[in-house]
Amino acid sequence: MPQTKLQNVVYTIIMAVVMVYGMIVYNVALNTGGVTNATFVMALHEMPIMVPVAFVLEFFVVEHLAKFLAFRMVKPTDRPIVIILAISTMIVCIMCPTMSLIATLLFKQPSFGTWVHTFGCNLPMALLWQLLYCGPFVRLIFRTLFRRQLKTQAQ
Repeated sequence: MPQTKLQNVVYTIIMAVVMVYGMIVYNVALNTGGVTNATFVMALHEMPIMVPVAFVLEFFVVEHLAKFLAFRMVKPTDRPIVIILAISTMIVCIMCPTMSLIATLLFKQPSFGTWVHTFGCNLPMALLWQLLYCGPFVRLIFRTLFRRQLKTQAQ
């Protein structure tokens, strides 16, 4: 996990790109009735808008709130994976309704019902995508990029 401000910025950027792209692909598939090769290309059109929004929210607001909430359930002495999963779950629980609201306002006919429907469809996918695929993949990328620094910091 990130130990410095620079590492945190890089980690958050990678996480935002991978998480947002996966969720956009999912939403495009829902809106078009399935996944085709075009789905992956169509998802790229929303990336320039949604990735910066996700980064700013995560970096400046959600990360701190998620850690606060997670540490109400786990202790700093718990196994690192337990802490990671608790924080990741809290991030999804905050980011999913927020990003669903933003996407509803920007890309759909905004209404409370549309937002609730979007959030309801996105939450299970966001949680599974984050915990089972995106999170482990981003942590692997991060460890690969910062291998030397992380070894030095561990000593």
